[in-house]
Amino acid sequence: MNGCGSSHPSIFPVFVLLALLVLGGCGYKNAPVPPRNVLPVAVHDLRADLDEKGATLSWTFPKKTMIGDSVEEISEFQLYRAEEPVDGYCPTCPVPYAAWMTVPGGLLASDEDRTATCEVRGLRPGYLYFFKVRSKAGLWIESQDSNEVSFFWQTPPAAPAGVSVASGDGRNTVQWQPVGTGATGAEAGVLRYQVYRAVGAAAAAKVGEPVAAPPYTDTAVENGQVYTYQVQAIATYPRGSVYSGLSATVEARPLDQTAPTAPVRVEGLRTDVGVKVFWDHAAGKDLAGYRVYRRTAGEGKATLVGEVELPYNMFIDAKAPGTTLFYSVSSIDTRTPPNESNRSAEIRIDN
Repeated sequence: MNGCGSSHPSIFPVFVLLALLVLGGCGYKNAPVPPRNVLPVAVHDLRADLDEKGATLSWTFPKKTMIGDSVEEISEFQLYRAEEPVDGYCPTCPVPYAAWMTVPGGLLASDEDRTATCEVRGLRPGYLYFFKVRSKAGLWIESQDSNEVSFFWQTPPAAPAGVSVASGDGRNTVQWQPVGTGATGAEAGVLRYQVYRAVGAAAAAKVGEPVAAPPYTDTAVENGQVYTYQVQAIATYPRGSVYSGLSATVEARPLDQTAPTAPVRVEGLRTDVGVKVFWDHAAGKDLAGYRVYRRTAGEGKATLVGEVELPYNMFIDAKAPGTTLFYSVSSIDTRTPPNESNRSAEIRIDN
């Protein structure tokens, strides 16, 4: 099945043609219009986008005639197609084009961009396909040929299955099950995989270059942001590439798992209001503050006794017991719950 149309299809104004025939029968004649005055310029942007079902041809309506006037209407487009088996293809021979399909045209305002599309289905594996298009502004008014597009068609590979993603700190790693090319015979093709990524509610787009095998690690991510991933298989042959459908979607949100550095140059002394502990600020772009730990000489494990927010780098332990004490300090970041650094080397405060 093939489906063709335009962004705003319209019906050819048959009543106008009938009126002209009636007037012509009465002997009334308009002055002849030179063909170049109404002949549209050739389509220049014919393209073919391939998917696992076939190809979609698209092009924009020409907006100017050959002498630069605005085109008011395209009555229709004529698509030409040729297909050649790869084994018998002659690159120096003329392409054996034949008229293939008519695509509706329509009225065109001078400030309007219109697009015509045509879905090409039922393609034969192992064949090369060629397409060109001409636009018509009347029964015998047909433009020159458009640019030519061509592609190779083979049985597409299956969409990758078993897709999963593991989040890390500033990275998402996508895994999937390898697939076959979908082709048989001596020419099996070279398989690659293209990863697609969507950020939040945006549409998915290619990320990175195709890879030969899983996994794919995406490091261009922001911690805390939601990402979704899909994978497409691409089988490449000497004459071109064919594409699978997109895999199922998986979602990931990388999280910050890196703590700031531990504080250094920790010092302390007893004062009238308690033990004062102070230190040099730690490094870390998301540094939020510090935690202070204390233990007595007879304890094997230190206890958290206070937390200090930036910009402060000092803590007064007003409840310090009157015995030999050991203090250490760690750094924490802005994540909830925060990442915490290792503790600093302990300092000793005598009674």
